[in-house]
Amino acid sequence: MIESLVADRISRLEGPAASALAVELPGAMGARRIGAANAEVVLKLHSLLPLRHVVTGNIGALATDCVEGLLEIEGPMRRVADVAAGLLHGNPTAAAPAARRGSLRSALLSRWRHRPARDARQVQHHYDVSDEFYALWLDVRRVYSCAYWPDARMTLAAAQEAKLEHVCRKLMLRPGERFLDIGAGWGALLLWAAERHGVRATGITLSRNQHAHVNRLIAARGLADRVRMLLLDYRDLPEDEPFDKIASIGMFEHVGRARLPAYFAKIRRLLAPGGLLLNHGITAGGTRHAQLGGGIGDFVERWIFPGGELLHVSHVLQVMAEQGLEGLDTENLRPHYARTLWAWSDGLEAHLDAARKATNDRTVRAYRLYLAGSALGFERGWMALHQTLASRPSGRFDDSGLRGAQCTYPFRRDYMYPR
Repeated sequence: MIESLVADRISRLEGPAASALAVELPGAMGARRIGAANAEVVLKLHSLLPLRHVVTGNIGALATDCVEGLLEIEGPMRRVADVAAGLLHGNPTAAAPAARRGSLRSALLSRWRHRPARDARQVQHHYDVSDEFYALWLDVRRVYSCAYWPDARMTLAAAQEAKLEHVCRKLMLRPGERFLDIGAGWGALLLWAAERHGVRATGITLSRNQHAHVNRLIAARGLADRVRMLLLDYRDLPEDEPFDKIASIGMFEHVGRARLPAYFAKIRRLLAPGGLLLNHGITAGGTRHAQLGGGIGDFVERWIFPGGELLHVSHVLQVMAEQGLEGLDTENLRPHYARTLWAWSDGLEAHLDAARKATNDRTVRAYRLYLAGSALGFERGWMALHQTLASRPSGRFDDSGLRGAQCTYPFRRDYMYPR
């Protein structure tokens, strides 16, 4: 019965997924095949349990089956992504009733999941997997966030450098300014801002591996007099010396809906009057869901980013405003992240043996599916990537004599882009 349902589901795949999938079933007399003989993607089952996930379109559960060794997936990752999209039933950004925005249960769960000690464990679960593993498929600076591709012919390394400069331009960094990078990763933006723009830079992270790596770079480059990297929760950062400019890159996704007001309130207190914030992070494609459906969110929560939450940019802007930060400019870089993720996926695919040596087979399986699946999500608009520039308005005069809510932003965009 279940086999006929699988055959029917495969036969009804449409678009790029049509005729692309076959399933091989285990048996004492040899494998039996459901689907086209020339299918580019083959699910080789070691158990019959994954068949129900094929029928129900629970691609997150299928991915978990793969990670746990119940099946093997053969085929190029772009075609695997096409098949995954074809198996889904409905739009994964549709809200589940229990996860609707504003529900008491989701608010309490979010607050519980983002206690300081738990946040530290969740960050270390992801970022402390292995520095060698990440170095195989990230660029040489290990920038683990969306690149910026003003020219589609750019290499990943060039696009990441373009992103670093794009952020610095938006913040109008000036020599001698105090600059804070919240969730500074392996230090690419921190060092770029200090070396290219002359700021006095502070970075914070909860990852022990990243903290050690960046401090080695600071010492090797002779920057200890104006760059520091701290192993510190943002909640514990002293507020006695405000920063002129703050960047939050790939950070607020880890904060959680319930903690977001406190996060932006903290940033406002850390920011000098008239200063600028650049908040860069993944946002939800839909407005009313807490995570992607089809089992996608469950897979990411279990294997990749425990504690991550998707928020729509409209909610982020609302919370910023409520905490006294004025939104100045918002840019959606969604296609840039799809391109970035495919570059990472291609990099990992080219180094699978080395990746298994640096980690283990289960981790490599999870990340192969995560990177390709995330690229698919940004291609389809299930997720987006927004850079939002905001300010803490001051009460001082500006250069033209205007009074009240002023800041260093010139209220035009021409300064952001190379001429």
